Amino acid sequence: MQEILKFNDIEVELSYKNIKNVHLRVHPPLGRVTLSAPENMDKEHLRVFVSTKLGWIRREKKKIITQKREPEYLYVTNESHYFFGKRYLLKITESTKQSKVILHHSKIEITVPKGSDKDFIKNKLYQWYRKQLRLLLAEKIAFYKKEMNVSPQSFGIRKVKTKWGSCNDTTKALWFNIELAKKPKECIEYIVVHELVHLKERRHNKNFILLMNKYMPNWQLRKKELNALPI
Repeated sequence: MQEILKFNDIEVELSYKNIKNVHLRVHPPLGRVTLSAPENMDKEHLRVFVSTKLGWIRREKKKIITQKREPEYLYVTNESHYFFGKRYLLKITESTKQSKVILHHSKIEITVPKGSDKDFIKNKLYQWYRKQLRLLLAEKIAFYKKEMNVSPQSFGIRKVKTKWGSCNDTTKALWFNIELAKKPKECIEYIVVHELVHLKERRHNKNFILLMNKYMPNWQLRKKELNALPI
C-alpha cells in the first residue's frame, strides 16, 4: 500500500515493506521521491525523518532535473553514439550477410539486412553493448573481489532508469545498467567498486566511505564525472 506524504513543495511516496531499514530515494528523470520503510514503523517518525532530509531532497531534485539528457536517437548513418566514453559515428551497412557490429577507429559499423528499421538496429547495437560491457565488468569484478576479499555470486546487466548499479547483499548478486556501456571505463570501474563495497557495508554511512577511500581513493572524482554525463 502506498501513501503520499506532503511537505510544502515536496511529495514523498511512502511504501511499507518487509525490510529492516528506511530507504529514501530521488529518482530521475523528474525527481520523483520515494520512501520505503519497515512495516511497523510509525508514520510520524517517518515524517520527522523526511523533514530533516528536505534540503538534501531539493538539491537532488535540482541536480536530476538540470542534468543533461541524451538525444532521441534515430540510429542512422553519421549519428553520434558513445562507447566507453568515446564518441563514434554510426555507420549502417545493408547486407545479405549475418548482422554484426564492428568497432572502427572513429565509427561503429552495424551490418543489417536491407530495410531494417530503427528498432532492429538499436537492438543489434545494444546486444553488442551488453557483450562488451559484460567483458569489462567480469574483468573488474575478478580483480576487486580479490582485493576486497568479497564473494559476489553473480552479476547481470539490465536497462533501468533509476540507478547505475545495485547489490543484493542477501543473494550477493550484482546488477549493472546497460547504459554504462556508453560511459568512460573509469566511471564503470567506480560503480563496480561501489557495489562490491555493499557486500561489506549495506548502507551509505561513514564506514562505507572509509571502504571506498581504501579501495578507490579517487572515487569521488569518478562519481562526479559520471553524474555530469548525460543520462
